[in-house]
Amino acid sequence: QVQLVESGGGLVQAGGSLRLSCAASGRTFTSYAMGWFRQYPGKEREFVASRSWSGYYVYYADSVKGRFTISRDNAKNTGYLQMNSLKPEDTAVYFCAAGPRVSYSSGNYPSWGQGTQVTVAS
Repeated sequence: QVQLVESGGGLVQAGGSLRLSCAASGRTFTSYAMGWFRQYPGKEREFVASRSWSGYYVYYADSVKGRFTISRDNAKNTGYLQMNSLKPEDTAVYFCAAGPRVSYSSGNYPSWGQGTQVTVAS
């Protein structure tokens, strides 16, 4: 499995932007699909975005489409989630994940980071 570490979370005003990073180590990151999920207190993790290793397949949750962009730099073994036009309802803990293929389901990703808190103030 690949080890993942997120960074870049924090506090931002509504309408602002943040970029989350997901640094990978261990097995070759380029062979994995990458996903971003978020979790509200007391709730299950929900899908945010996913991207295949090649970038051919890219999917977004309807709630973030047009505002968030998932990308990756395979040479740096790092994935990113650019979040623009943030809303208070985007406040959550964000997790990156790696798996054999793109998927909307968290169960299809065997590797997870520790999560990073994003707080959007109104």
